[in-house]
Amino acid sequence: MKVTVVGAGAVGASCAEYIAIKNFASEVVLLDIKEGYAEGKAMDLMQTASLNGFDTKITGTTNDYSKTAGSDIAVITSGIPRKPGMTREELIGINAGIVKSVSSSLIEHSPNAIIIVVSNPMDTMTYLVHKTTDLPKNKIIGMGGALDSARFKYRLAEALEAPISDVDGMVIGGHSDKGMVPLTRLATRNSVPVSEFISEERLEKVAADTKVGGATLTGLLGTSAWYAPGAAVSGLVQAIACDQKKIFPCSALLEGEYGLNDLCIGAPVVLGRNGIEKIVEIELNDAEKAKLAESAEGVKKTNGLLEL
Repeated sequence: MKVTVVGAGAVGASCAEYIAIKNFASEVVLLDIKEGYAEGKAMDLMQTASLNGFDTKITGTTNDYSKTAGSDIAVITSGIPRKPGMTREELIGINAGIVKSVSSSLIEHSPNAIIIVVSNPMDTMTYLVHKTTDLPKNKIIGMGGALDSARFKYRLAEALEAPISDVDGMVIGGHSDKGMVPLTRLATRNSVPVSEFISEERLEKVAADTKVGGATLTGLLGTSAWYAPGAAVSGLVQAIACDQKKIFPCSALLEGEYGLNDLCIGAPVVLGRNGIEKIVEIELNDAEKAKLAESAEGVKKTNGLLEL
């Protein structure tokens, strides 16, 4: 199992680290355009192998896509990160050109690879890969929902004063501060609805804090977060590589599901060896349907800025 991560910055390096530590891949290739940067990150990570007990080989390369040949899964993290005060949508001009070029180069050397898109605005960048490549739709996946759901569970556990392993919840919709739809009605603590433990007002705050989770961290760090995004990517990669058939909310191309067409947006999917093996349609109430429809309009508006 060979995995390529394009972009050796904080998110890409964290992704490579988590994949290696989980020890399910034979090789992880880190690629970056900055001379020596990916090689240095790869060497630093390989020097943790004996300490962290993994045998995955991590290779770094400067913009040489031939080193990525034969990848089973490729992750695109490249592009500029958010700065304080920026929206994900403001990154579209620069990142669209980067993602288009990267996906083309990856497919040239690994035509059967499954591509996971992390670059922002993530739903629109995932849509761009669909529109500019010949890959089947099950092989193009946007990461956002897995990260947003992890942030939702963090905020739920905080509000419940419960261990996070007791908590389950999901965020669907667009990967943006306004577009996320945290499904508070369906969130549980060990199968018991969280509404049994905390007030509606507190749940609304949990949802609001979840939606600005990325912006909160950008304000604190001065750039985008990397530990949780890297971990979210590694979870998707492992589900595919190990054919786990796990459900994650991911940005997928919808063709009628949830009443939506011709856009990529967060929905629960089953991930296995073939990538997206099924899009799961859960029963939403009227308020949730309205929020998802509003989120979809926002994503379509951003898609309209693409020069396809």
